[in-house]
Amino acid sequence: MTYKSIFTVATHAAHVPLAIAAAAQICVQNDGHLDVLALGVDRTQIGYAYVGSGAVLLQVAQDRAEEDARTLEAAVNAAVRAESPGLRASVEAAVTQIGAMTELVARRARFADLVVLARPYGKDQGTEAEAVVEAAMFEGNAPVLVLPETGLASATPKRIVVAWNQSREALAAVRAALPLLKQADQVTITVIDPPVHGPERSDPGGMLCQMLVRHGVHAEVTVLARTLPRVSDVLLRHVGDMNADLLVMGAYGHSRFREAILGGATRNMLEQATVPVLMAH
Repeated sequence: MTYKSIFTVATHAAHVPLAIAAAAQICVQNDGHLDVLALGVDRTQIGYAYVGSGAVLLQVAQDRAEEDARTLEAAVNAAVRAESPGLRASVEAAVTQIGAMTELVARRARFADLVVLARPYGKDQGTEAEAVVEAAMFEGNAPVLVLPETGLASATPKRIVVAWNQSREALAAVRAALPLLKQADQVTITVIDPPVHGPERSDPGGMLCQMLVRHGVHAEVTVLARTLPRVSDVLLRHVGDMNADLLVMGAYGHSRFREAILGGATRNMLEQATVPVLMAH
């Protein structure tokens, strides 16, 4: 398996070069195709308003969203032209209200091998960035590569840390990352404070390591104690100690992103990680 269909969504012009550059690297490495959705978002939430003013506000918001979509489309096209001349890419501009964004993004993410997005937190990022990640991962059921502010150093990371807790989400992330894992020089399966009475109590991470080795992955297992208050802190420190290029982990939780992710370990990881994080649910 290789990543033949790469998808990204542009919602803010400042983050377009970062996402396009990373997605283009992966496309060129895998001889793939890049699909980009330039999304103008109508953020209007009509509640209390004077009689007759609602239609005016709606039209103003619609016009602004259309202008944003055109601006983003131009920025995406410029970023695509700046990349490899052999890059195959398709750019689509669309306008949506915030409430309808999930279906629009999910419908396109569903048919992508990998979704590449800028980190949904930080400067210039709004609620639509979180909604895009949510839609791609949960409703689109696609693996998502979330980029730090420094972007993607290489389309073929050499040192990868896999966060393993025996969950189906973690296994889904590993399967999605397999093309990258097979090309890496070192893959460290990291287990933090494994349960004493868990199914892998005698050999934490052993079954996963065996599976990966059979695929030709240079994998080994590291078991760490929970020496910091948060598991995410221990994992981030380990990523730094290993000088890793990529972190692979499951997106833990239930069906709703804000309930399961935004206040938990995964959000902590995405806010602080200095390397790309490949996630799946």
